Amino acid sequence: MAARSLARRSVRVVLLEARDRVGGRAWSCPSARTATPAELGAEFIHGEAALTKRLLREAGMASVDAGGEGWTCAEDGALRLEDRGAVSAGGIFEGARTLQSDESVDRFLRRFDRDEASRKTARAARAFVEGFDAADPAIASVRAIAEEWRSGVDFAIARPLGGYWRLFDHLRETCLSAGVQMCQPAIVHRIVWRRGAVAVEVSRGRDTQTFHARTAILTVPVGVLRHGGDETAIVFDPDLPAAKIGALRQIEMGHVVKVVLWFRTAFWERLDSGRYRDASFFRCDGCPFPAFWTQVPVRGESVVAWAGGPKAIAFGGAAEDAVIASAINCFGRLFPDPDLARDEFDGGLMHDWTLDPFARGAYSYVRVGGSGAREALAAPAEDTLFFAGEATSTGGQAGTVNGALETGERAAAEAAAALGAAARRSRPG
Repeated sequence: MAARSLARRSVRVVLLEARDRVGGRAWSCPSARTATPAELGAEFIHGEAALTKRLLREAGMASVDAGGEGWTCAEDGALRLEDRGAVSAGGIFEGARTLQSDESVDRFLRRFDRDEASRKTARAARAFVEGFDAADPAIASVRAIAEEWRSGVDFAIARPLGGYWRLFDHLRETCLSAGVQMCQPAIVHRIVWRRGAVAVEVSRGRDTQTFHARTAILTVPVGVLRHGGDETAIVFDPDLPAAKIGALRQIEMGHVVKVVLWFRTAFWERLDSGRYRDASFFRCDGCPFPAFWTQVPVRGESVVAWAGGPKAIAFGGAAEDAVIASAINCFGRLFPDPDLARDEFDGGLMHDWTLDPFARGAYSYVRVGGSGAREALAAPAEDTLFFAGEATSTGGQAGTVNGALETGERAAAEAAAALGAAARRSRPG
């Protein structure tokens, strides 16, 4: 998004991408089993997402509401139709916005141990923070969570019809047509910088190359910016400003393990006289995978299993077969005959985003005391290094595709302004 925006301003742009594909943490994996690819990364459109929807129209795509019925595992093990509990649980954080000092989600939720009804709401809120925000309640800022939930991006969800890949392919094609030089895979190892000059050292297979420019926009995830100690680390010479390093310490990467399961038939739609035919989501907090979703309203035989936060960490880098087997078993246990899922299973894919060297986590959240960290991370350094990506998004859109896209346009505008100012200063007279 940043490259396209700058190129359309007639700026010469080189895009360095470590992966052999575009999209980053949005990863649509083609499947021979279905026409719709498996989304191992970003899948949903959250909230109004005006920019995302504008790009979808530009790419000749549409979005489809991903609402539908939600079913939750009750204490007796039976599935119960949800009463929008996740949305109502969000109200529990309203009081956090007026706290005199910030505290963890975990500490805040302990206040609601008054009666069983309050404890139930607090449990739902905790599960949602772990699952949706992929956050650890013990270190996540309750103020930041409250602001995010107040924005409403959590609850209105859609998905691009046919998957995100067409959107990112469209962005790639428009970059190329605008004159962007795309280099991939190109792994950045070192950035030497001073005001008005950047040298970026990369490896491309066995070869190394250095790119020189007046400015650079960094769109890598926080997990990569914070990482050090091996060949995938990015070294800055000189170091980033102290305010930037401080911001990186206050922004955490959430952990997610995502599995896509294919079955020979959508067997759950036939159970109990078709009771779950319109089910979009299944939730069972006591399972290693506490959330599953179908493609409803699109009919298909695939189900997504999701573990976020501490539940994702618990997998501890387990083998792919073991993780997929756990997802199958968890899904099967939702129904009276748990063997059905194993009998109907026809294949699966999984990805642990924490182990991904070019992500090192799924998406960001703010630690206790981290107020202003996103704004500090987003701020330019010496009008030379500019920062984009979901972690630099404000207004409750961090962790979303739309938030990331908007920051690309914002960083491009900042870089263009800096380049314009530098050009004016260099003119004689």
